[in-house]
Amino acid sequence: MKITRIRTTPVLAPLPRPVRTASGTIDRFPLVLIDVDTDAGVEGRAYAQVYLPELLPALERAVTSLSSMATGLPLAPRDVHAHLVHRCRLFGMKGLLGAALGGLDMALWDAWARARGEPLARALGAEPRPLRAYHSVGLYSAKEVIAIAEETLAAGFAGLKIKAGFATFAEDLAAVRSARRALGNSIALMVDYNQSLTLPEAMARCKALDGEGLEWIEEPVLANDLEGCARIAEAISTPIQIGENFNGLSEMRAAIAARASDLVMPDAQFIHGVTGWLEASSLAHAAGLPMSSHTFVEASAQLLCATPTAYWIEVLDAAGGLRQAPLHIKGGMLMPWDTPGIGLEWREDMVARYRV
Repeated sequence: MKITRIRTTPVLAPLPRPVRTASGTIDRFPLVLIDVDTDAGVEGRAYAQVYLPELLPALERAVTSLSSMATGLPLAPRDVHAHLVHRCRLFGMKGLLGAALGGLDMALWDAWARARGEPLARALGAEPRPLRAYHSVGLYSAKEVIAIAEETLAAGFAGLKIKAGFATFAEDLAAVRSARRALGNSIALMVDYNQSLTLPEAMARCKALDGEGLEWIEEPVLANDLEGCARIAEAISTPIQIGENFNGLSEMRAAIAARASDLVMPDAQFIHGVTGWLEASSLAHAAGLPMSSHTFVEASAQLLCATPTAYWIEVLDAAGGLRQAPLHIKGGMLMPWDTPGIGLEWREDMVARYRV
């Protein structure tokens, strides 16, 4: 079976509400939808994402460029991945090019699993199973976060992750305590600083949050400041979570070697797709690190089923407004779709509506 065509569609996908962070707000999610055709009639679907609408054309062009190197090759995702990495060795596979590789790789694996008539998890040798799920939202004040917590409870999540990084720590603390009161003690609460703090400020704020019963504190400093992350992880008892910005396996290896965190959460795109995720899960297993996901809920659900140290699945549903099938969350658990591939089918009317 050979790859005959790869199509791309840029969209600004709708979200239930804007995602505000300490670094800016995402009103709609810029996505490049990726559709793979084969000479056997089997199709594959996935998407790549970028946070800034201004960069959406560049991401689409990167996907298109890599696709031209993959068209005509056999549908063997690992081999295609190796071919693309080799072709781009002089330039490297980071940033937009790495994101393009990750999205394309997911689409190829989706087609590969569909060709076998199996969910990706089963095609990888694992069974689809319930995964502990948390609701991932933006930056909310102590007053605003109450409604978010109530929504989280009503939707059946086992956890809630809120952004932090207000101008003052008092605002961070007030939001955390307000969320905790609204959630009760049975629902996990995570905090994500999105790399917004200097090391001294991060150390002070993380130490001050250490007694608040948080599941983890995420990315308190710049993602590439592994020494800073390690110093914070050593200084506090609350687990430090990083990983969504690992651009490939070399950065994950470096983070593990630096003991930069207690937990890891690779992004299925930036870790270079399914191919990269499978190797990343082996690294986490060898290091004894619980491994969670970052966005890409469709592919992540399948991949976490095949991850030995699977921990939490993040639900920030970037493509939910374009997808046919709803997510199934009950009793704190998300159940991956038991359909061929990663279970992603587009709502063509919505794709047309939000196409750029």
